[in-house]
Amino acid sequence: MAAKNINVQELRDLIESKKNVLVDFWAPWCGPCRMVSPVVDEVATDMADVIAVAKCNVDENEELALKYGVMSIPTLIIFRDGAEVGRLVGALPKEKLVEEIKRTI
Repeated sequence: MAAKNINVQELRDLIESKKNVLVDFWAPWCGPCRMVSPVVDEVATDMADVIAVAKCNVDENEELALKYGVMSIPTLIIFRDGAEVGRLVGALPKEKLVEEIKRTI
């Protein structure tokens, strides 16, 4: 199950749902984003019972990138109970992402 691309309202609803949420801020022209995308999709499938996973295209949702202080991409932000609890920047291996998710939620 691949992570879903979301817009402003969908992200707000997801974060406010008080679920554990991982958001991948990315852009289609970004090489490291394309490298980390399959990792994010694997985590979405493997950890579906633990965390909701979504992707946010910063070119289409500039206001979200500004709101969350995304200065470079890919940026992966972990939310718990509506608050940011973790942030990873750059392409990273699945093991590192899973480790950070487990550490923060």
